[in-house]
Amino acid sequence: MSARSSGGPIIPVILSGGSGTRLWPLSRRSKPKQFLRFASPHSLFQDTALRCRGGLFDPRPIVVGAADHRFLIAEDLLEIGVEADILLEPEARNSCAAIAAGCLQALKRDRNAMVLALAADHRIPDSEAFSAAVASAMPDGEAGALMTFGVRPDRPATAYGYVRPGAKLARAFRVEAFVEKPERADAIRHMRDGYLWNSGNFLFRADAFIAELDRLEPAVLEAVSAALAGARSDLDFLRLDEAAFARAPSISVDYAVMERTTHAAVLPVDYDWSDVGSWDAVGHATAPDRDGNAVIGDGMVIDGRGNLVHSESHLTALIGVDDITVVATRDCLLVASRARAQDVKALVSRLREEGRTEAGEALQIFRPWGNYERLDIGEGYQVKRIVVKPGARLSLQKHRHRVEHWVVVQGRVEATIGETVHTLKADQSVYVPLGAVHRLANPGTEPAVLIEVQTGDYLGEDDIIRLEDSYNRVPEPSGELT
Repeated sequence: MSARSSGGPIIPVILSGGSGTRLWPLSRRSKPKQFLRFASPHSLFQDTALRCRGGLFDPRPIVVGAADHRFLIAEDLLEIGVEADILLEPEARNSCAAIAAGCLQALKRDRNAMVLALAADHRIPDSEAFSAAVASAMPDGEAGALMTFGVRPDRPATAYGYVRPGAKLARAFRVEAFVEKPERADAIRHMRDGYLWNSGNFLFRADAFIAELDRLEPAVLEAVSAALAGARSDLDFLRLDEAAFARAPSISVDYAVMERTTHAAVLPVDYDWSDVGSWDAVGHATAPDRDGNAVIGDGMVIDGRGNLVHSESHLTALIGVDDITVVATRDCLLVASRARAQDVKALVSRLREEGRTEAGEALQIFRPWGNYERLDIGEGYQVKRIVVKPGARLSLQKHRHRVEHWVVVQGRVEATIGETVHTLKADQSVYVPLGAVHRLANPGTEPAVLIEVQTGDYLGEDDIIRLEDSYNRVPEPSGELT
């Protein structure tokens, strides 16, 4: 598909600021759902980026994401060979500010930029149908309409907002109304009356969106403009100015612009789409067995119907139950009625109120150099599995309260302890004394895996003093293994 004749290719703006609550316990703050893989070789974020390939699209998208997820974003893009402008939000200010930042960055690259604003965590399996829909929306978008894509519903879903199309434009329709998530009876009526699901993905000229934002929510535009003007480069990232960005009102793009503008338009589309916004949505997107059970991972259902099982680490078996969701991770187990899938977010809020770390932190934590996973913890000890990527190294650091024992189980590492560098391979180990300055590095071409055993009178993650870092990270009060 060729690029637009009246301007440059469409610049994708991928919004990756999700916090990871609705698909708990698999999705958490440390790794929200856009970075998860559901029966796919790619994460939802990667699929979104790969969907925007070909002559219609600029090969360098703009990604607006949370600063805490910057290395997850970079790693996912590196894995699929996509280079991007990565704008980091110092705090979440909802979708309007994120889209504004993407549009302003796009206008810096092309004053006639056409922008395709996409959520990073949606599922659209048919990339060709998606590209065809974007191309169909172009004439109205170029004429100044703020386009959204309205999915023709295949069921009376109560988890989605709806759009009522009105007068015909070149290819799309004027938006007569946006409708909040309805009760089931209203959803049935909306289907009958030709309403569309509001997909939350948009196409518009960047200048047209900015003009409407200036008219309707100037405080958002002022804050985001200042944040971008004061942004600073950090490795491959662009950090938006913290003080300026914090001034932006936290408001969705729907409330700020789309529901108030007279330029909103909707293009009806028929491709398979889901915002993967609940475990029930995951079940709908997973091929069921003959009894309607959707099983992902190591699961089994006997004499049961309509169940969803997601088990990532061990066998999870169900007998004689119907219409329930079971999600098993190594540290948490969720059992819920499929009809109550939307209540997971409330559960996470309750866990946070009670100070449960499981609300946001998974056992496996990802870092720019690799990842670590807590295997066991007890009085005076903790055991972790550490994976160091080829060519990567951890911070130069020391601890006040704990000693460490490293056992290499795969690959080879360079362990710097004081002035001595130890080269270790599988089945070899080394001891890190209390207070010793140390660092791990992987000089090889394959991932290195080792087991770390910590012992001491205090094993909190704030027992770290970072002395040097290859990734421009400032010392973190949390002191997590970095």
